[in-house]
Amino acid sequence: MNTKLTLKLNKRAIERAKKYAEKNKQSLSLLVENYFNMISEKDSLSDLEISVNVLELSGIIKLSENFNLKQMYGKHLEDKYSK
Repeated sequence: MNTKLTLKLNKRAIERAKKYAEKNKQSLSLLVENYFNMISEKDSLSDLEISVNVLELSGIIKLSENFNLKQMYGKHLEDKYSK
């Protein structure tokens, strides 16, 4: 059963999402629905078995204490989608 949902979002974010959905031949509604499904299933992902190769790589990279991963990733996304 489908239910209507109204969202208030930044105009630029909406335009980028529309372009992404069109490029991937999806509706914006389906894109949002898939995202909601993905984040709600995220908790069950912790039950997944991690391969030995991934475990061996864990902790190899040492970052300085003042390194802000969220800020760095945000900058990456901003650069990627601002073109």
